[in-house]
Amino acid sequence: QAQLVESGGGLVQAGGSLSLSCAVSQIIFKTSDMGWYRQAPGKQRELVATITSDSRIKYADSLEGRFTISRDNAKNTIYLQMNGLKTEDTAVYYCNADFRGRLFWGQGTQVTVSS
Repeated sequence: QAQLVESGGGLVQAGGSLSLSCAVSQIIFKTSDMGWYRQAPGKQRELVATITSDSRIKYADSLEGRFTISRDNAKNTIYLQMNGLKTEDTAVYYCNADFRGRLFWGQGTQVTVSS
């Protein structure tokens, strides 16, 4: 069973930065398209950013260039650098792997942005 383990969430003031990491099982990582999603209280889970196995990147339009997704194939890890955080970025952030059509999810990490 593949495992995805997120880390790096926490509490930050508006305008601050956080960096999230997601460590992924080696057996699936290199051929998986990866992504970050988030779910705020009372809202549906939404796409934040994706990065394919060959490092093509897509971001949600609403992010306005504040977030950066990356992957390190040597460490089986993806990252999400979040700058200029806003209170509306408060959510549980989930790591996702699409491995040959099978979807795997991490347990989520809480990001809270205070005003």
